[in-house]
Amino acid sequence: MTLTETDLQILAIAEDRLTGFHPRPFDEIAARCNLPVELVMERLRTLLESGTVRRIRQTLLSTSLADGALVAWRVPEARLEQAWAWLKENDPFTGHVVLRSCDNPAAPGADYRLWTTLKVPCGSNTVEGHCQLLMQHIGATDFAPLPVVGMFALGVGHVRRAHLQPGDKTDTLPAMQCPTRPHLSDKDWQVLMVLKESLTPEEIVHEPWEQRALQLGMSKEQFYAIAADLDARKVIGRFATFLNHTGGSNKRSGTGAAGLFHWAVPKGMEERAGAECGRHICMTHCYWRSGGEPFGGAQIMGVVHSSTWEGVLAHKAAIDAHLASCGIPVLHTAIFRSEKAIINPSEIDPVKYKNWLKTYAS
Repeated sequence: MTLTETDLQILAIAEDRLTGFHPRPFDEIAARCNLPVELVMERLRTLLESGTVRRIRQTLLSTSLADGALVAWRVPEARLEQAWAWLKENDPFTGHVVLRSCDNPAAPGADYRLWTTLKVPCGSNTVEGHCQLLMQHIGATDFAPLPVVGMFALGVGHVRRAHLQPGDKTDTLPAMQCPTRPHLSDKDWQVLMVLKESLTPEEIVHEPWEQRALQLGMSKEQFYAIAADLDARKVIGRFATFLNHTGGSNKRSGTGAAGLFHWAVPKGMEERAGAECGRHICMTHCYWRSGGEPFGGAQIMGVVHSSTWEGVLAHKAAIDAHLASCGIPVLHTAIFRSEKAIINPSEIDPVKYKNWLKTYAS
């Protein structure tokens, strides 16, 4: 389905510009787009039903709600496709499942071709423990967990990035955000668990959370109050619309090619280097991660999308040049090209984890 100018206008806001909790998110999108809300809702319903948009949902800051990591897997080449499919179908705690190839086959870690994001509900298991279970099912020979130390950029926004020039960056450095572990009540968890589920086309209405409040036996006012408190406590992410860019691309959306970038910098310069990378608007994700020893000591990792692979490389070259101009030495760098991906939200419900163990831990 070809995106119209109106669709692009809506998606430039709806993809990732609504930070936090909004009782009437579509009204807010419409106000920021300067379009009638009924038109905004009708177009988003159509895009969702056609598959052009794969998901509309309230995101959570899951680094504050579960133990997690980016995980790189070494899997025999003959088993890669089978491993990719098994994780996609059988592990709800694995979100992104991506096959990648390194631009330099001789680079450290180039033989880790399967990459996933993982969340393990608090108190259920450890990241390493869960990965040990997965190894038995996918035939991996090794895995490397890369947990977050600090975050500098997170927000997909393909449409608003479609016409970026290499080197475009924010005027100020992003502040590093670190994972936290707030105490949550049972009611907090109840609200989060229904809040995070993707909206159906029928739920694209003025107050999409009203029926979900009723599911919990709450008034909408009570539900909104709890959600607003969770937002204030930094566990609510964005209200986001996710384009389907894994099975071909709509060139007008700026998707089609993606690369995972690695940089190793001298110890003590990680926060500064991460901020200088993360200020580049092309970066949809930018993190300081630990555990990068198999990858040449890389600590700063991030993702860039573009309509072409040449565009991805141009953004990488601009970031490298900027780091050099800032006097930040790069001890090692690499690019991992995304070849095949499925992207789902990672489950964080402890009850669902216990049920999963009954099937897959025996």
